[in-house]
Amino acid sequence: MTRTKLPAQNVNLKSATSNQQIGKPRKDGYYSKIAPKAISQVRSDIAIWKAAMKQAALIDNPKRIKLQNLYKDVLVDSLLTSQIENRKMQTIGSVFTLKDQSGKINEEMTALVKSSRFYYDLVKNILDSVYSGTTLIEFLSDANGLRVITLPRNNIVPEKGILLFDETNDAGIDFRNAKEYGTWLLEFGDPTNYGLINKSIPHVLFKRFAQSCWSELCEIYGIPPRVMKTNTGDPVMLSRAEQMMRDMGAAAWFIIDETENFDFAKGADTNGDVYSNLINLCNNEISLLISGAVIGQDTKNGNESKETISIRMYNNLVNADKRMVEGYFNALVLPALFQIGILPDGLIFEYAPQEDIAALWKMTNEAMQYMEVDPEWVKGKFGIQVLGAKVQAPGKAALSFFD
Repeated sequence: MTRTKLPAQNVNLKSATSNQQIGKPRKDGYYSKIAPKAISQVRSDIAIWKAAMKQAALIDNPKRIKLQNLYKDVLVDSLLTSQIENRKMQTIGSVFTLKDQSGKINEEMTALVKSSRFYYDLVKNILDSVYSGTTLIEFLSDANGLRVITLPRNNIVPEKGILLFDETNDAGIDFRNAKEYGTWLLEFGDPTNYGLINKSIPHVLFKRFAQSCWSELCEIYGIPPRVMKTNTGDPVMLSRAEQMMRDMGAAAWFIIDETENFDFAKGADTNGDVYSNLINLCNNEISLLISGAVIGQDTKNGNESKETISIRMYNNLVNADKRMVEGYFNALVLPALFQIGILPDGLIFEYAPQEDIAALWKMTNEAMQYMEVDPEWVKGKFGIQVLGAKVQAPGKAALSFFD
């Protein structure tokens, strides 16, 4: 589909944070046509996951309704949620700039995007495509500015490019051939990819099973059950025994007949190690999947060198996320914002390069022994207020800033 670029509209920078001047407001989109559905609350297990995968993999009529509902269910897991959010926030909180074709930073447009409410939503949706699969968003505009609406993934058939108005039937639109596609309607992610959450489902379900069994073990064997033998054929003795058992929690003593017998049942021989090991295994697998390493969790076998390597691997994933966001912004988002009338044409989105401050200080400290270093640069880079050169005693070595 060929689209012609529209001339950019003037942007009122004074009210850029809440009232972008858009050529033609779009208050109602496809989101308002989608019928909301309640999510069935059932206990998830591996059989449900396999059935969801089978439904999503159908050739003629693939649907991800069960799979996306399962995603919402497993995201209740605190470790999975924290791992995903931690990795996403590394990118969302990073410093970025908008540059023109010559490489010069456009301060006004950079401030406009940073102060807008749509930037966070856009980056979040781009990153969500890594975890939940294809993400389809649409822009809506009103007096408060531009809004980003995430269309329900239950209603998206990415293999066919169809947006269903009702997830239970096949009525919808071919969104990739819609006139809004590429401007008001943007798609992120690979249509054939189910996302990382799909790979974490078995670990979350096994972990949930182990927690349930461990909780049941605590409930049953935390306090050993009491056993009392009495004449059940005698109503008086049976009633007396029942009352005695009910009062055991509050009364530490009681009197029984010489024909009666009271005892505590033998407790379980295990303290739950088998469940603890399974939970730890599942936690480690989730961490490896999302963060590339187990960082700061394994306190028993952890050490500094292991953590350093793990953080380096984690940073590699974050840098890959940043490159992906840059790619989507430059290829899809910025052209769309230009056609809508938010930004001028020709801007380039770029994250600030990540620097190793410790290594940079080491090089700076070594360079200062042979050449002059700009004090203003030192102040801006390291936050050190430089007053002037300091005369050192002969033979005394300079201390490292990080010692």
